[in-house]
Amino acid sequence: MITVTDLRNGAAFTENNQIFKVLKYEFTKMGRGTATIKVKIKNLRNGSIIEKSFISGAKVQEIFLDKKEVQYLYKDKNDYVFMEPRTFEQFSVDQDKMGEEKKYLQEGIEVNLLMYQNEALSLELPIKMDFKVKETDPGVKGNSATNIYKDAMLENGVHLRVPLFVQEGDIVRIDTRTGEYVERVGN
Repeated sequence: MITVTDLRNGAAFTENNQIFKVLKYEFTKMGRGTATIKVKIKNLRNGSIIEKSFISGAKVQEIFLDKKEVQYLYKDKNDYVFMEPRTFEQFSVDQDKMGEEKKYLQEGIEVNLLMYQNEALSLELPIKMDFKVKETDPGVKGNSATNIYKDAMLENGVHLRVPLFVQEGDIVRIDTRTGEYVERVGN
């Protein structure tokens, strides 16, 4: 058991037979009252994200997640098929375990699979990934004095906002944590 003041971003703990990963940690102390710890956590078994408050001194059961480096191969009906690169062992993970990360999977990409007691819980993607712009409106000449954005659709079906100079066929880098445009890397 650890106190909630020892939790940090990325830490994992279990409570009520559920496994949570801390996404955001905030410590608040108001005057003479007790301190409160607010955390934004993701339930790794069902993918829901909730905010929870603890009083200072509360305890949770800390757990350590194993990271297994795997290569994504393909989607098969309701499962995603991965391969262990060293042993070439293939295994599938139910799509419900994937959460939002599944929309960024590209065939052949290497990711970390977070596991607890041989149970696949979640994916850990590279922070930045490159995708080809499939659809976007053409930029209007002269509208580049300020940062103006337009809608675009990537090859994986993800919609996001990109600067006016980005055209169809360009390769853009996006942040997989937020789903936002970072930079254009080529065409």
